[in-house]
Amino acid sequence: MTSKSTKIIAVANHKGGCGKTTTVVHLASELADLGNKVLVIDLDPQANASLHIGSRHPSEVETTSAELLVGDLSLLSEALEEETNFKNVSLIYGSLTLGKTEDQLKDDSPRPSEELATKLELLKGLYDFILIDCPPSLKLLTSNALAASTHVMVPIESGSQYGLYGVTDLINHLSKIRRVNPELKLLGALLIKHDERQNVCKLIREEALSQVGELLKTTIPMSTKVNQAAILQQPLLAVDKNAKVRKAFQELAKEIINRVE
Repeated sequence: MTSKSTKIIAVANHKGGCGKTTTVVHLASELADLGNKVLVIDLDPQANASLHIGSRHPSEVETTSAELLVGDLSLLSEALEEETNFKNVSLIYGSLTLGKTEDQLKDDSPRPSEELATKLELLKGLYDFILIDCPPSLKLLTSNALAASTHVMVPIESGSQYGLYGVTDLINHLSKIRRVNPELKLLGALLIKHDERQNVCKLIREEALSQVGELLKTTIPMSTKVNQAAILQQPLLAVDKNAKVRKAFQELAKEIINRVE
């Protein structure tokens, strides 16, 4: 057991394709490389984080986050997968059936947005960091992630004029969740595919700051290495440890450690 308290970070933005999964996967790898014990929880029905980190295909996994959310506490040990493609990173797999899970939670749970928080109580102290990959929606799965988390980070695609689409909805949603989880802290927006030389990126940076109210200092550049790492099911660390994008994720991990301490 570590004496440090477990930090639970939800990576959330209901816009698809903004880099949530990429952020979770490579941040997990870098936090582990810095000596932390890390768990990734995949709450996205697409299960891309599971496809990248997991040593099995999500469809072969009996107990995923879907079963865990609607089942009882005893499923927790079955859902935890310690053997993954990433050193010192454990995984709770995502599943296509997560879509149905939301309906089940609505029908069956007395507190539908607090199921994950209840389950994660048992893991506090066992991991230094738990990272939650949220689906591209603000429905019950994301609410469960936010209600269970100590911190939230919002990835924003910097090179796209639609990068900030709907961010104010997310910020408003956070204030609702704080009624359930008053401790939730906003780490800030993380600019992805960011290039300071481009005007659109500079504009997005200013707009993100005004909408989210907090920016992470580290930004993540555009890179083909990210796709390469996903295809190889490896961390950037193993694909090209000197790549600019890998060093950016390493910086991000250090910045987050400083911010949450």
